[in-house]
Amino acid sequence: MIMATAAHETVLIGICDGAIDKNTSYCTNKIGDILDLLPVITLQYPTCTLCQKTLSHVVQVYCPLAASPYHRTINVFACTNPQCYGKSESWIVLRSQCLDDDIKALSGREENSSAPSKESSMSRTDWCDEADDWGVEDEENTHTCSDPVQTLIDSISVGMDVSSKLQGLCIDGGVDHQNALPHTDVPTFKSFYLSVMEETDLYGFRDTGHENELLRQYEEREGVTVGETGSCESGEAPEEYETAKAKHGDEVFTHFMKKISLCPEQVLRYNWSGTPLFITDPPTNIKEMVPCCGHCGGLRIFEFQLMPALVSLLCSRDKSSESALEFGTVLVYTCKNSCWKSGSKVPVEEFLFVQPDPDQKLFK
Repeated sequence: MIMATAAHETVLIGICDGAIDKNTSYCTNKIGDILDLLPVITLQYPTCTLCQKTLSHVVQVYCPLAASPYHRTINVFACTNPQCYGKSESWIVLRSQCLDDDIKALSGREENSSAPSKESSMSRTDWCDEADDWGVEDEENTHTCSDPVQTLIDSISVGMDVSSKLQGLCIDGGVDHQNALPHTDVPTFKSFYLSVMEETDLYGFRDTGHENELLRQYEEREGVTVGETGSCESGEAPEEYETAKAKHGDEVFTHFMKKISLCPEQVLRYNWSGTPLFITDPPTNIKEMVPCCGHCGGLRIFEFQLMPALVSLLCSRDKSSESALEFGTVLVYTCKNSCWKSGSKVPVEEFLFVQPDPDQKLFK
């Protein structure tokens, strides 16, 4: 078990950063679209365990770990059948990894192999660093990755002005999607870039007027006083909310609203080995519900969660389709060791837990 430190409390938030109008690659952080497989990975789209429909791709996160030689991508899928909404069994999360050498070996058998090789050396960046003393490699050649504690922002978006616009984290590429194409009748969501930054970086420059208006509406509706967020001119963190209890008695939801008030449009929160932000009371046995890794037997830890603001972005590309999703938050747990068998070509299934949204209208 990794003991929590201040470094583990670094929270990254992701927001939508515009529609995608070009080809993307496995190192693109994005919403919707079809997934971009790592070059050596093969995959058929997964199906819902409840209704057997093929799942739709929801989000792709490129998140290699510090001191690890592996590219690392996590893809989340969900069922658009309304009868399956809010049920963890209708979702799946897959983790894929590969080495630069694997990509180069594959590229070496193709024409113009230098371009993919260049991309891979550029894009295997760390979400976090300063964790060199955590990982080891076992005797069975299963790679154990390190503990990330810093941000993807610095490694991909160096030199960009955070205060002017949240960073785009995509690196374009000509990845062939043929091994990951869903069936033609599977709803595909519109595609958007995800930009990421540290939550604390929001304190100094955000205009909190809109957030305060949302809070006032929430106060009137729920009969609770939570105060306003801090002024962006002060450069200080928001003041603590007053202790209060909502009319419906859900203090967990009140805390959730308080926590995201600085950036209600956030669609993802990344906090490797950190603490998830529950939208409603979690099961009392939530820790026991998270199984150990099915491959190495190691502990699974919280890595990131999908947020309510993502719901409004998940619209089908097919204008004649009304396919959508409804959820409160989706908590993703992954193998602490990020174990990976050398030469593997199949993604590892991880664990997620879906909480329904108790009041979806707050985020529309």
